[in-house]
Amino acid sequence: MRLPRPRSLAGQLFAMQAVLVAVVVAGCALFTYVSDRGQAETAARRQATAAATAVADAGSVREAIMESADPTVSLQPYATDVQQHTGVDFVTIMDTDGIRWTHPDRHQIGERFLGHIGPALKGETFSETYTGTLGASVRVVTPVYDGGGRVVGLVSAGITIDEITEQARGQVLAVAGVALAALVLGGIGTYVINARLRRHTHGMNATELSRMHAYHQAALHAVREGLVMLDGQRRVALINDGARELLGVGDDAVGRSVAELGLPTPLTGALLAAEPRVDEVHLTADRVVVVNTSPVTSENRRGTVVTLRDHTELQSVMGELDSERGFTQALRSQAHEAANRLHTVVSLIELGRADEAVDFATAELELAQALTDQVVGAVSEPVLAALLLGKAAQANEHGVELVVSADTRIDDGLLPQTLPARDLVTVLGNLIDNAVDAAQGSPRARVTVTARTGDDALLLRVADSGPGVEPEHADAVFERGWSTKPAGPNGRGLGLALVRQAVARGGGTLELAGAAEGGAVFTVALPLGAVPSPRTAPDATTTTDVTTTGAVPTDAATTSGKRTP
Repeated sequence: MRLPRPRSLAGQLFAMQAVLVAVVVAGCALFTYVSDRGQAETAARRQATAAATAVADAGSVREAIMESADPTVSLQPYATDVQQHTGVDFVTIMDTDGIRWTHPDRHQIGERFLGHIGPALKGETFSETYTGTLGASVRVVTPVYDGGGRVVGLVSAGITIDEITEQARGQVLAVAGVALAALVLGGIGTYVINARLRRHTHGMNATELSRMHAYHQAALHAVREGLVMLDGQRRVALINDGARELLGVGDDAVGRSVAELGLPTPLTGALLAAEPRVDEVHLTADRVVVVNTSPVTSENRRGTVVTLRDHTELQSVMGELDSERGFTQALRSQAHEAANRLHTVVSLIELGRADEAVDFATAELELAQALTDQVVGAVSEPVLAALLLGKAAQANEHGVELVVSADTRIDDGLLPQTLPARDLVTVLGNLIDNAVDAAQGSPRARVTVTARTGDDALLLRVADSGPGVEPEHADAVFERGWSTKPAGPNGRGLGLALVRQAVARGGGTLELAGAAEGGAVFTVALPLGAVPSPRTAPDATTTTDVTTTGAVPTDAATTSGKRTP
């Protein structure tokens, strides 16, 4: 019959510890028994030696042996008295031939002593363990001398092995009681400890825990979303592959403080915050991530669970959707304006002013065609040309004139593979959008765009006629979330942050300066050669490949208007 094995890990540990405690206690009891038995035999030998030598040295014993015709008459009562007072089991007095004069069993008197007497006849006191009429015993034999030093008799005293065993058994029982108490206390302590272990392991055995760990590791590395667990000191306790990729950190992130990971300051602040964060958008070196944090408290231990979602593609799609929406609105407005112009031409014809109708239609056509011809003639890159035409229509809808500078020139096929069209749209599109926002309401609402190549770099410059940027905000305009306009449903303050991120990804530089007649000038230089994408997060407090120059002229600094990224 096989005993059932404990199912849980805690039960297995309890059984193992209980067996271990029992084995230790049994070993200690056995050692104590053997040790006490040996000590009891030694004590019995000393006790028997003392009794035998005392009897042999007694003068009454010597006189009875030498002068009495029947020594038993006087020696038997004496031997019985000594036996009772010394605690030995027998005292036997005999002649030199080993014939007993005394014995606890009177029927053995006159019989030969069972044991060795040779050494005693030579004058030596010795001890031995021998089995006699009373059973096995530890005995001592010593000679009795007359006045001249001649051996005239022998005395043997001893204690039976049963008596010695009984003495050792009493001591072992006391030790066994202590051992049993230790076993009970050890079992109770083991049970309490393992009860806590059962709570922590939820009653699972080692196989189940191993399987759960394997599932945990597989799920942790399979999930594309980022997962970070921080301990109470805000050190990284766990991080999966998705989080390493989104944050741009290496395998050595575990055990390090969040502040040591080199993340952008706003993102670091969100991870270190004690209060929960819900769907906050943050920028890393080359990604837009959505951050959620949740504090965790377990048995007085605090920590934080952080989830990260890649928002880069969605943000790009949203930007493209906003551009398409702007184009749609521009086309709708142009259709409305075209209808108004067509009604004007028709009305002039109906009034009989055909020549004026032709002149009006020709002038409008030439005005619309002039910008298209200028852009198409200067910019052969289709993505950039389409972006400029669309933004010109959008700016016109907001009452802002978008001007393409005379030195703008980009040939088709000039842009390298390292500069994706999406990054180009992100950079130039956001700069124009912010310039249009700033120029609205100014006396001469104008945005000037320059796009050209030179010194193996693509130069993009956007200048506006707005109020400019205050000196104290020269660095803040590039931080995520900075804006002077009220937040909309999708939030604000992300445009220029995305521009800086894209420029950093392309290994370029970004500068902010003031225009001579007011307003702000943003200049981007992107290398046309193969440039590795930097991994350092662009942050106002860290050194990156993106440089900002807060050189704002005096006239711009004195205005009260503010820039909205």
